[in-house]
Amino acid sequence: METRKLAKVNRSFSIELKSRSSLKTAIVGNGQGDRVTIEGRIGALKRIEFVEGTILEIVGTGGVLRVDLSRDELMPQSSTPRRVS
Repeated sequence: METRKLAKVNRSFSIELKSRSSLKTAIVGNGQGDRVTIEGRIGALKRIEFVEGTILEIVGTGGVLRVDLSRDELMPQSSTPRRVS
């Protein structure tokens, strides 16, 4: 049952950078199928928090990374390892 909970369909993310110079790589369709690569720098860590309980927000001096991931999914309540199928 735990595995089904983690395998959420359509999990989303966003990346917000303060400057184009913080974007290192953005590749769409790099010859390996539909793979997309986005790399960059969000700068020095300012804070990490959960917004509205369902979004992990990592804020740096140069940008913000947001991932649709709840606290319960990230920090298991039991010591049993969890797997995503």
